[in-house]
Amino acid sequence: MGTTTTTKADLVNAIADKTGLTKYETESVVDAFFESVIDSLKSGKRIEIRGFGSFNIRHKNLRDARNPRSGEKVTVEPKDVPVFKISKEFKHAVSESLKNNP
Repeated sequence: MGTTTTTKADLVNAIADKTGLTKYETESVVDAFFESVIDSLKSGKRIEIRGFGSFNIRHKNLRDARNPRSGEKVTVEPKDVPVFKISKEFKHAVSESLKNNP
């Protein structure tokens, strides 16, 4: 199965076609959505979109790792990283669609 990428421009075009908004208006809405997600995560808030998934911040502890090029041991500092967890409904819809369209 070949992999293709959907870009932000593709999303804007698809949403504009479905809503009747102009591409300019749609791009403003998409940008505002992304900014809202980022701002919420930056302030430590979890975002849950029923039927889609949730965005959260996960803390990664201090750990030892290896540089893949040199094999040298390195220490990875603790950090907080954004994560997305897909909803059961979303997962089911995509997997069923992929089963029916090989």
